[in-house]
Amino acid sequence: MNTINVTIVGVGGQGVVSAGMIIGTATTKRNINTVMSEIHGMAQRGGIVSVDLRIGNAYGPIVPQGKIDLLIGFEALETIRALGKAGKNTTVIMNTEKIIPITVSFGEGKYPDVESVIKDLAIKNFIGIDAVSLAKEAGNYQSINMVMIGAAIATNILPVDEEDIENAIKSIFPAFTWESNMKALRLGMDQYRIIREAYR
Repeated sequence: MNTINVTIVGVGGQGVVSAGMIIGTATTKRNINTVMSEIHGMAQRGGIVSVDLRIGNAYGPIVPQGKIDLLIGFEALETIRALGKAGKNTTVIMNTEKIIPITVSFGEGKYPDVESVIKDLAIKNFIGIDAVSLAKEAGNYQSINMVMIGAAIATNILPVDEEDIENAIKSIFPAFTWESNMKALRLGMDQYRIIREAYR
């Protein structure tokens, strides 16, 4: 199969690496070659976190410049930063949550007007999702990553389906989290489809 390049970005504590592990586990269980790399910022919680997944006919773990097929952004500013590696055909799913960097809190910088940046870039395949509200609806704020994975599945870019992801969840997470994670997964899928349909 052709290579599918996925980049997931966010900040520490949002479950970015766990999301990569879930998708990677799901593809591997389907016997699809998958390589993954991760980059952590200086702080475990609050620092920049980025995961690259290359699915299919790929062996190097880093997604080449301009070759992202699917960008999954867990935080608005980090999504904007990652757009530098995206191409004109990249599909972007962004959690609309804004986590203010410590430098901005100290008055050493300014959080950009994300909406204006996105508008100026005129990205063709861009969907913003309030993953925080959906995760809370699912019963667990920490299920933001499952909301975003659900939205990613709904793009039909990933070579896995809902059942594959549910099986991956069961193989990685403890049983008491399954219900909220799977509910968050389905909410993310539904939300993406609703928004996508509204823009057609």
